[in-house]
Amino acid sequence: MASDQIAAVVLAGGFGTRVKHLLGNLPKPMAPVAGRPFLEWIVRYLAAQNIRRVILSTGHRAEIVEAHFKTQPVPKAMVSCVPEVQPLGTAGGFLNAIRNAAPQPPAWLVLNGDSLALASLGEMTATLEHPGISGAVLGVRLADASRYGAISQNAAGDLDKFDEKRPGARLINAGVYLFKAEAIRQFPQRLPLSFEMDVFPALIAAGARLKVCAAEAPFLDIGTPESLPLAEKFIRDARAWFA
Repeated sequence: MASDQIAAVVLAGGFGTRVKHLLGNLPKPMAPVAGRPFLEWIVRYLAAQNIRRVILSTGHRAEIVEAHFKTQPVPKAMVSCVPEVQPLGTAGGFLNAIRNAAPQPPAWLVLNGDSLALASLGEMTATLEHPGISGAVLGVRLADASRYGAISQNAAGDLDKFDEKRPGARLINAGVYLFKAEAIRQFPQRLPLSFEMDVFPALIAAGARLKVCAAEAPFLDIGTPESLPLAEKFIRDARAWFA
Protein backbone atom coordinates (compact mmCIF):
# COMPACT_ATOMS: atom_id res chain seq x y z
CA MET A 1 0.00 0.00 0.00
CA ALA A 2 1.39 3.38 -0.97
CA SER A 3 2.13 5.65 1.98
CA ASP A 4 0.19 8.54 0.44
CA GLN A 5 -2.99 6.46 0.79
CA ILE A 6 -2.51 6.28 4.55
CA ALA A 7 -3.58 8.87 7.12
CA ALA A 8 -2.05 9.25 10.58
CA VAL A 9 -3.26 10.01 14.07
CA VAL A 10 -0.77 11.34 16.60
CA LEU A 11 -1.81 10.84 20.22
CA ALA A 12 -1.00 14.19 21.81
CA GLY A 13 -3.37 14.37 24.76
CA GLY A 14 -1.18 13.33 27.69
CA PHE A 15 -0.70 15.45 30.81
CA GLY A 16 3.08 15.01 31.00
CA THR A 17 3.07 14.81 34.78
CA ARG A 18 6.74 13.82 35.09
CA VAL A 19 7.99 16.79 33.05
CA LYS A 20 5.39 19.37 34.05
CA HIS A 21 7.92 21.25 36.19
CA LEU A 22 10.05 21.71 33.06
CA LEU A 23 7.25 22.73 30.69
CA GLY A 24 4.88 24.79 32.82
CA ASN A 25 1.50 25.03 31.09
CA LEU A 26 2.66 23.51 27.81
CA PRO A 27 1.30 20.08 26.92
CA LYS A 28 4.17 17.59 26.76
CA PRO A 29 4.17 17.11 22.95
CA MET A 30 4.58 20.88 22.56
CA ALA A 31 7.92 20.90 24.37
CA PRO A 32 10.25 23.26 22.48
CA VAL A 33 13.01 21.33 20.72
CA ALA A 34 15.47 22.79 18.21
CA GLY A 35 13.26 25.79 17.54
CA ARG A 36 9.95 23.97 17.08
CA PRO A 37 7.50 22.00 19.24
CA PHE A 38 8.43 18.31 19.41
CA LEU A 39 5.00 17.51 17.96
CA GLU A 40 5.79 19.54 14.86
CA TRP A 41 8.91 17.45 14.29
CA ILE A 42 6.70 14.35 14.31
CA VAL A 43 4.40 15.90 11.69
CA ARG A 44 7.40 16.88 9.57
CA TYR A 45 8.75 13.33 9.84
CA LEU A 46 5.41 11.97 8.61
CA ALA A 47 5.30 14.42 5.71
CA ALA A 48 8.81 13.35 4.71
CA GLN A 49 7.52 9.75 4.70
CA ASN A 50 4.78 10.89 2.29
CA ILE A 51 2.06 10.63 4.95
CA ARG A 52 0.54 14.05 4.70
CA ARG A 53 -2.91 13.81 6.25
CA VAL A 54 -2.42 14.02 10.01
CA ILE A 55 -4.96 14.25 12.82
CA LEU A 56 -3.74 15.31 16.25
CA SER A 57 -5.69 13.75 19.11
CA THR A 58 -5.42 16.44 21.77
CA GLY A 59 -6.35 16.69 25.43
CA HIS A 60 -4.51 18.76 28.04
CA ARG A 61 -4.26 22.37 26.82
CA ALA A 62 -5.63 21.39 23.42
CA GLU A 63 -6.00 25.05 22.46
CA ILE A 64 -2.21 25.51 22.47
CA VAL A 65 -1.74 22.69 19.97
CA GLU A 66 -4.55 23.90 17.72
CA ALA A 67 -3.37 27.51 17.74
CA HIS A 68 0.17 26.54 16.78
CA PHE A 69 -0.74 24.42 13.78
CA LYS A 70 -3.38 26.90 12.63
CA THR A 71 -0.93 29.80 12.59
CA GLN A 72 2.19 27.86 11.57
CA PRO A 73 1.19 25.23 9.00
CA VAL A 74 3.66 22.49 8.16
CA PRO A 75 4.65 22.31 4.47
CA LYS A 76 3.22 19.29 2.62
CA ALA A 77 1.02 18.34 5.59
CA MET A 78 -2.71 18.70 6.17
CA VAL A 79 -3.08 18.89 9.94
CA SER A 80 -6.30 18.91 11.94
CA CYS A 81 -6.99 18.60 15.67
CA VAL A 82 -9.65 16.56 17.44
CA PRO A 83 -9.85 17.09 21.23
CA GLU A 84 -10.82 14.54 23.87
CA VAL A 85 -13.34 16.00 26.28
CA GLN A 86 -12.39 13.31 28.79
CA PRO A 87 -9.58 10.72 28.91
CA LEU A 88 -10.49 7.86 26.56
CA GLY A 89 -7.34 5.74 26.65
CA THR A 90 -4.89 5.48 23.76
CA ALA A 91 -7.16 3.50 21.46
CA GLY A 92 -10.22 5.43 22.59
CA GLY A 93 -8.53 8.70 21.68
CA PHE A 94 -7.63 7.27 18.28
CA LEU A 95 -11.22 6.16 17.59
CA ASN A 96 -12.51 9.56 18.69
CA ALA A 97 -10.07 11.25 16.30
CA ILE A 98 -11.09 9.26 13.22
CA ARG A 99 -14.82 9.01 13.91
CA ASN A 100 -15.81 11.90 11.65
CA ALA A 101 -12.82 11.81 9.30
CA ALA A 102 -13.80 12.00 5.64
CA PRO A 103 -12.85 10.41 3.43
CA GLN A 104 -11.80 7.36 5.41
CA PRO A 105 -8.44 5.97 4.20
CA PRO A 106 -7.80 2.24 3.66
CA ALA A 107 -5.40 2.25 6.61
CA TRP A 108 -4.51 4.37 9.63
CA LEU A 109 -1.11 4.91 11.21
CA VAL A 110 -1.00 5.68 14.94
CA LEU A 111 1.93 7.30 16.76
CA ASN A 112 2.59 8.61 20.24
CA GLY A 113 3.05 12.36 20.47
CA ASP A 114 5.90 12.17 22.97
CA SER A 115 8.27 9.77 21.20
CA LEU A 116 9.86 9.34 17.80
CA ALA A 117 11.58 6.43 16.08
CA LEU A 118 13.59 7.47 13.04
CA ALA A 119 12.69 4.46 10.93
CA SER A 120 11.43 4.22 7.38
CA LEU A 121 7.76 3.27 7.34
CA GLY A 122 8.10 1.48 4.00
CA GLU A 123 8.25 -2.00 5.50
CA MET A 124 5.13 -1.37 7.58
CA THR A 125 3.11 -0.10 4.65
CA ALA A 126 4.34 -2.94 2.42
CA THR A 127 3.09 -5.57 4.88
CA LEU A 128 -0.48 -4.50 4.21
CA GLU A 129 -0.16 -5.88 0.68
CA HIS A 130 0.05 -9.42 2.05
CA PRO A 131 -3.25 -11.33 2.30
CA GLY A 132 -4.34 -12.02 5.85
CA ILE A 133 -2.31 -9.23 7.45
CA SER A 134 -4.47 -6.86 9.51
CA GLY A 135 -1.78 -4.43 10.57
CA ALA A 136 1.77 -3.89 11.72
CA VAL A 137 3.70 -2.82 14.81
CA LEU A 138 7.06 -1.05 14.78
CA GLY A 139 9.70 -2.46 17.09
CA VAL A 140 13.05 -0.82 17.79
CA ARG A 141 16.05 -2.68 19.19
CA LEU A 142 17.52 -1.01 22.27
CA ALA A 143 20.58 -2.01 24.27
CA ASP A 144 18.71 -1.10 27.46
CA ALA A 145 14.97 -1.70 27.27
CA SER A 146 14.32 -1.29 30.99
CA ARG A 147 11.95 1.68 30.53
CA TYR A 148 9.83 0.14 27.80
CA GLY A 149 7.49 -2.74 27.13
CA ALA A 150 9.05 -5.30 24.82
CA ILE A 151 7.58 -7.15 21.86
CA SER A 152 7.14 -10.90 21.76
CA GLN A 153 6.55 -12.41 18.31
CA ASN A 154 5.74 -15.87 17.02
CA ALA A 155 7.67 -17.95 14.49
CA ALA A 156 5.90 -16.19 11.60
CA GLY A 157 7.02 -12.77 12.82
CA ASP A 158 3.55 -11.77 14.00
CA LEU A 159 2.86 -10.00 17.28
CA ASP A 160 2.24 -12.48 20.09
CA LYS A 161 2.09 -10.14 23.08
CA PHE A 162 3.75 -7.23 24.82
CA ASP A 163 6.11 -8.20 27.64
CA GLU A 164 6.66 -6.35 30.89
CA LYS A 165 9.52 -3.90 31.30
CA ARG A 166 12.83 -5.44 32.31
CA PRO A 167 16.53 -4.66 31.82
CA GLY A 168 18.58 -5.89 28.90
CA ALA A 169 18.74 -5.62 25.13
CA ARG A 170 15.32 -6.20 23.61
CA LEU A 171 12.96 -5.23 20.82
CA ILE A 172 10.77 -2.53 22.33
CA ASN A 173 7.32 -1.36 21.40
CA ALA A 174 7.97 1.98 19.67
CA GLY A 175 4.32 3.01 19.91
CA VAL A 176 3.82 3.09 16.13
CA TYR A 177 0.93 1.00 14.81
CA LEU A 178 -0.64 0.54 11.38
CA PHE A 179 -4.14 -0.87 10.94
CA LYS A 180 -6.24 -1.74 7.94
CA ALA A 181 -9.72 -0.23 8.14
CA GLU A 182 -11.35 -3.65 8.58
CA ALA A 183 -9.16 -4.37 11.61
CA ILE A 184 -10.31 -1.15 13.27
CA ARG A 185 -13.90 -2.33 12.96
CA GLN A 186 -12.93 -5.28 15.18
CA PHE A 187 -11.75 -3.10 18.08
CA PRO A 188 -13.57 -3.76 21.39
CA GLN A 189 -16.52 -1.42 21.86
CA ARG A 190 -15.83 0.10 25.26
CA LEU A 191 -14.21 3.13 26.83
CA PRO A 192 -11.64 3.86 28.01
CA LEU A 193 -9.77 1.65 25.55
CA SER A 194 -6.05 0.85 25.48
CA PHE A 195 -4.13 -0.46 22.49
CA GLU A 196 -1.75 -2.57 24.55
CA MET A 197 -4.18 -3.84 27.19
CA ASP A 198 -7.38 -4.17 25.15
CA VAL A 199 -7.07 -3.87 21.37
CA PHE A 200 -4.07 -6.06 20.60
CA PRO A 201 -5.11 -8.95 22.88
CA ALA A 202 -8.63 -8.88 21.37
CA LEU A 203 -7.39 -8.83 17.77
CA ILE A 204 -4.89 -11.63 18.38
CA ALA A 205 -7.52 -13.72 20.15
CA ALA A 206 -9.79 -13.24 17.12
CA GLY A 207 -7.05 -14.58 14.82
CA ALA A 208 -5.83 -11.29 13.36
CA ARG A 209 -2.24 -11.22 12.12
CA LEU A 210 -0.23 -8.14 13.11
CA LYS A 211 3.24 -8.12 11.59
CA VAL A 212 6.19 -7.00 13.70
CA CYS A 213 8.51 -4.70 11.73
CA ALA A 214 11.85 -4.55 13.55
CA ALA A 215 14.18 -1.62 13.00
CA GLU A 216 17.65 -0.58 14.07
CA ALA A 217 16.68 3.05 14.49
CA PRO A 218 17.39 6.06 16.70
CA PHE A 219 14.58 6.35 19.25
CA LEU A 220 13.68 9.02 21.77
CA ASP A 221 10.83 9.71 24.13
CA ILE A 222 10.53 12.97 26.01
CA GLY A 223 8.47 11.66 28.90
CA THR A 224 11.01 11.97 31.71
CA PRO A 225 13.19 14.77 33.10
CA GLU A 226 16.22 12.71 32.04
CA SER A 227 15.14 12.14 28.44
CA LEU A 228 13.66 15.54 27.56
CA PRO A 229 17.04 17.37 27.51
CA LEU A 230 18.33 14.79 25.00
CA ALA A 231 15.76 15.84 22.40
CA GLU A 232 17.68 18.87 21.12
CA LYS A 233 20.71 16.86 19.95
CA PHE A 234 18.49 14.01 18.73
CA ILE A 235 16.60 16.33 16.36
CA ARG A 236 19.63 18.32 15.22
CA ASP A 237 21.46 15.09 14.35
CA ALA A 238 18.48 13.84 12.34
CA ARG A 239 17.67 16.78 10.05
CA ALA A 240 17.61 14.57 6.96
CA TRP A 241 14.53 12.78 8.32
CA PHE A 242 12.49 15.98 8.21
CA ALA A 243 13.35 17.22 4.71
